Amino acid sequence: MRFTEKQYIDILDIGIKLSIEKDYNRIFELIIEKAMDITHSDGGTLYMVENDALRFQIMRTVSLQIYRGGRGEHIELPPVPLKEENVCAYAALHKEVINIQDVYHSDKFDFSGPKNYDTMTGYRTVSMLVLPLMNHESEVIGVLQLINAQDENDQIVAYDSDYERIILSLASQAALSLSNMSYIQEIKDILYSFAETMSTIVDNRTPYNGNHTRNVVKYTTGFVDYLNVAHEGGCYQEMFDKNRKEQLVLAASLHDIGKMTIPRTVMNKKSRLARNMGKIRSRYELLRCYFCIDYYEKRIGKEQYEASCKELDAAEALIERLNGAGFVTDEDIAQVEKLAMRSYQKKDGERICYLTPYERDCLSIRRGTLTDEERRIMESHVRITGEILSNVSFNRNFRNVPLWAGAHHEFLNGEGYPNHLTAEHMPAEIRILTIIDIFDALTARDRPYKSEMSLQVAFDILHSMVSEGKLDGQLVDLFEQYAYASKIK
Repeated sequence: MRFTEKQYIDILDIGIKLSIEKDYNRIFELIIEKAMDITHSDGGTLYMVENDALRFQIMRTVSLQIYRGGRGEHIELPPVPLKEENVCAYAALHKEVINIQDVYHSDKFDFSGPKNYDTMTGYRTVSMLVLPLMNHESEVIGVLQLINAQDENDQIVAYDSDYERIILSLASQAALSLSNMSYIQEIKDILYSFAETMSTIVDNRTPYNGNHTRNVVKYTTGFVDYLNVAHEGGCYQEMFDKNRKEQLVLAASLHDIGKMTIPRTVMNKKSRLARNMGKIRSRYELLRCYFCIDYYEKRIGKEQYEASCKELDAAEALIERLNGAGFVTDEDIAQVEKLAMRSYQKKDGERICYLTPYERDCLSIRRGTLTDEERRIMESHVRITGEILSNVSFNRNFRNVPLWAGAHHEFLNGEGYPNHLTAEHMPAEIRILTIIDIFDALTARDRPYKSEMSLQVAFDILHSMVSEGKLDGQLVDLFEQYAYASKIK
């Protein structure tokens, strides 16, 4: 047969479309639509190999106006077993093209399925062309089954053998496109599993924020979808396409990876003194013993002994209180400084300080549990996150992940860290991660050094940070709407 100019154009056009299409469902639709169009088929079925069977992906019958599958919807029909009596299974098993002139006059295969279909619908299945979809490794990934070729007068005819090579070429191009997309997805899955593994390691290093990364990822994913809806409604100027969202969610998964290098003594410090509280108790008990010995050896009198013990009791009570206090005042710090100057001198001249310099620094922490040096160590995780991720070979589709993940503590006014970025250097992705990271830290329920905070109080703090020029006000407003709408806490 001779192909028309339109058919040649269609063949070239489908090749181009298949090479650039990124959506699985659209590729499936292109395969069956173009194959039916080129061969003037009235019907067609696309099967995909799954669990040693052929699963119905798309079914079309033009004359009966049947259009099932496509767009990803599931077809509620049992899969076709990979047994040779089924023509589509035979094509898959033997990697052969099957051309049947009339299924009612063929005894090579079991056509009870099409015949039963004909009985139920009043349809008449005649000619059939069945082709395997093979990837570049000659693996069959699916089967294309075309039904009832028609001539220019819409009369059912047999499939011309010339169609076999054309449609097989089309099927091969489609299979290659599907395989490429599958490989891309496999690479993404590896990347996502790596990110999930790393975040699990980080979160499991401390019992006090084991859900942090999971929460940040969950909130980021939902909030981006919320922003896209807001964009469509004209309430937000930016749109997050699939790749942009994937990059941001991956950055959220990896944003704390630098914490793998932070000492546990800093990561897990739940009070100002942490383990040092036990050392102080032991030291003060030892001092009481020394005072007792001094009393019995007549170096001090009873009044001085009792006063010294009372002083130790008061000091220990002060230390206990400040160790777990939410905020330390100037008066508290003055008492700590005074206590740090006190010491006991043993007979051999050795001095036992009431507080070591480190303990003094810990008890002088205004808010939180970390000293200035410990805070610097803790804050270094952001810089280290960027350094670790900069050594990962992200392809161009994920090139922004290191930048975004390593900047989730930056503020619009340049007061953040580690690079003191300002608004003009902070895209929406960094602004979003910063807001969500702070939000989860404020509302976390599993941190013993702080009480659980309500949504209202958390957003009051976030809005105050907006007033200070640190956070994006529009994004905080939208995130607040999202939080209440989705009941995330």
